[in-house]
Amino acid sequence: MRGNAKMAADLGELLVPYMPTIRVPRTGDRVFKSECAFSFDSPESEGGLYVCMNTFLGFGREHVERHYRKTGQSVYMHLKRHVKEKTTGAAGGAIPRRRNGKVFLDLELNRDFNGEDFEYEDEAKLVIFPDHFEIPLPNIEELPALVTIACDAVLNAPSAYKKQEPESWEEEIQVSRHARSLRQLNNGVRIPPSGWKCQKCEMRENLWLNLKDGAVLCGKWFFDGSGGNGHALEHYKETNYPLAVKLDTITPDGADVYSFEEEEAVLDPHISEHLSHFGIDMLQMQKRTENGHHTENNSRLRVSEWEVIQESGMKLKMVYGSGYTGIKNLGDSCYLSTVMQILFSVPDFQRMFVGNLQRIFDYSPLDPTQDFATQMAKLGHGLLSGQYSKPPMKSELIEQVMKEEHKHLQRGISPRMFKALVSKGHPEFSSNRQQDAHEFLLHVINLVERNSTGLENPSDSFRFLVEERIQCCQTRRVRYSQRVDYCIQLPAPIEAATNREELLAYEAKRKEAEENMGTPPEPVRARIPFTACLQAFTEPENVPDFWSSALQAKSAGVKTSRFASFPEYMIVQIKKFTFGVDWVPKKLDLTIDVPDFLDLSRLRATGLQADEEELPDLMPPIVGLKPSFKNMNSLCAPEMDETAVMQLAEMGFPLEACRKAVYYTGNMGPEMAFNWIIAHMEEPDFAEPLTLPSLMDPGPSTSDNPTGATPIGNSPPEESVAILTSMGFPRAHSIHALKATNNNLERALDWIFTHPEEEETDALSDMADTEPNDNAFSSANSHSDNTLSPDREGSGSRVKDGAGRYELFAFISHIGASTMSGHYVCHIKKEGRWVIYNDHKVCLSERPPKDLGYIYFYHRLSSS
Repeated sequence: MRGNAKMAADLGELLVPYMPTIRVPRTGDRVFKSECAFSFDSPESEGGLYVCMNTFLGFGREHVERHYRKTGQSVYMHLKRHVKEKTTGAAGGAIPRRRNGKVFLDLELNRDFNGEDFEYEDEAKLVIFPDHFEIPLPNIEELPALVTIACDAVLNAPSAYKKQEPESWEEEIQVSRHARSLRQLNNGVRIPPSGWKCQKCEMRENLWLNLKDGAVLCGKWFFDGSGGNGHALEHYKETNYPLAVKLDTITPDGADVYSFEEEEAVLDPHISEHLSHFGIDMLQMQKRTENGHHTENNSRLRVSEWEVIQESGMKLKMVYGSGYTGIKNLGDSCYLSTVMQILFSVPDFQRMFVGNLQRIFDYSPLDPTQDFATQMAKLGHGLLSGQYSKPPMKSELIEQVMKEEHKHLQRGISPRMFKALVSKGHPEFSSNRQQDAHEFLLHVINLVERNSTGLENPSDSFRFLVEERIQCCQTRRVRYSQRVDYCIQLPAPIEAATNREELLAYEAKRKEAEENMGTPPEPVRARIPFTACLQAFTEPENVPDFWSSALQAKSAGVKTSRFASFPEYMIVQIKKFTFGVDWVPKKLDLTIDVPDFLDLSRLRATGLQADEEELPDLMPPIVGLKPSFKNMNSLCAPEMDETAVMQLAEMGFPLEACRKAVYYTGNMGPEMAFNWIIAHMEEPDFAEPLTLPSLMDPGPSTSDNPTGATPIGNSPPEESVAILTSMGFPRAHSIHALKATNNNLERALDWIFTHPEEEETDALSDMADTEPNDNAFSSANSHSDNTLSPDREGSGSRVKDGAGRYELFAFISHIGASTMSGHYVCHIKKEGRWVIYNDHKVCLSERPPKDLGYIYFYHRLSSS
């Protein structure tokens, strides 16, 4: 062993130059002793793992030199785990083998070994770079005390991802003193699973359900990052009903509860019972099976689905090598596995992260575990290199035959570090619960967008433009706009099923069996033509609250959406999921004859037609529509909705503030004026009299705009801008944020924090920073003002337009009754054959269940 001569020397003297760099792990330090920061090497790997004694980051043999060169850190602890099959004696019993005195506590085995058949021995030593001097551990008598303490602390520290649990603040939250004594009113209130709005102001976000009487009311602005007008608090002051639960936080594991009387977040041990009183059945939201996957209450409904999607009735041939590496399930993480397998089958992602691997690794920050590009490159290399997907040795196969065993020799990789990074701060993905693969796909695309500034953006292969055409039903005039999207969502119209009579007969038998307590009939699955889904997707949609700039008033509007560009890769989601009246997420049991080849050319947008007349580029007026004045030197005195002014004044607001609110929101009603008041009530001149500009004051020319309305010019709603500026953000930056997020306040706030003001460049960045739209064409903002310029956007590198003809190359299937339960599997077509990826198992597919898929991925056909 190299360094034996040095071992005889005084180790204390040898370590003196390095003592300032050796640290003892403190509380909060994470010790990465189970996984390399740049690869999936572990102590079980051939070269073991090197843990830096200063940063406590772990590195495989291939990557430790890079860390040494970058940081100058010389002292590492080398950890090696030897896994061996237990030897058996003459009696057939296992002979116990002596283990090392030191074991790496809390390390998880990366292999699927049976603990009764295998044992492990752990080896540790200090290694000093660059000469690789090795000091076996333990060496308590010869090592300096500080080094001994540091080594002991590292060896006994839990591995980083065993220590890291979701950052839960619930441990600090106390049980409300009102929870056990709460007597709910029997007023017949039942809360629907969707479509909520505040009972006082029509607000549809940041809504709280009062647990006493079932009132649904909005919270206060910025209580948790969402909008609100404080009606939930007002309700408490009027009724003294203290407890409320935030509607969009209800999951099978609990919900966010607030006590107005105690003025803090609280725990409610009886939350399930209290929610059930209003028709929300938490206990039925989720059930587990013994194998760790979630399943539905009536498993009989989808037993065949489970078998068909996993092709479990067939002897599938395992495949190994580059691109055929599985991903171990970390506990309901199959939604992550399926999405990442497909993303890294796309050449743009391979080229960006794996093709640039060395550059990304060389320029990674000092903590590569927190760098998105590094962890994407690591995962991509793990999946595509073939290093973690090697066929078994012949001796292993022969041994299996001799023992008549058929173990899965595929091990896959464990993406703990990647999952921890991409889910950090996300309330859903940071949990160990099952999640929606579609939502996670959009989440990853959003992260790629944010981390690709100035670099090649692989998500551009999915990026396309949607042309939205809105027509005013009264004037027949039209408005065209464009927005960015990454996925189309196709409705699944049950009424179009080709076996409707069979479905009706089944439903009648099911009801009869339910009434007579009999055996339910065999379930019947709806068969829906793909053409019916596409037809439902393209149908015109009514636009609620459409403001017609031609009429200068609200009118009926109709919206149609078409493709302004076709992406290189088209993602198609089938909208299979809905909510039952009991709040239990349900999946429609159906099959769709999804085609291998898809031609969307007829859905290409055409733009303004010769016989069409455009709506004026005007927004709802900010000033009064009909100014009147007594003489040329007086101030403008617009006609004002005095009824709205008095309604606001009756709420206790100063009269002059109410007048300003109605004036600055253009007589658009008390609700919008109320929002203006909430946003501006802290301003010093809030209650000052309304001061209007003189007619002689310079201002925008109205010669081309006699109505006084303002040009659209991509301007977001003024009340949204006012809310952001009232929080201290510059007006220009607030407008930029709203434009980049389709005027969504919550997303705009997040955009501001992730895009510092000095990073703004030009108008083109409005488009580049648009977040993925997780809505279908038909469910997007009905009249968004985030208009994209086709000249700039369509010709730029961000949109890879081409023909609208595609071929299916991958799909994700879901097994179970809801996105919160069940299991995900994906199929990918590689080298002309379909391959099934079922967690760590990768096999050739015999019968890919294309008709039961959930998300489909198409690549564009070449024009030749």
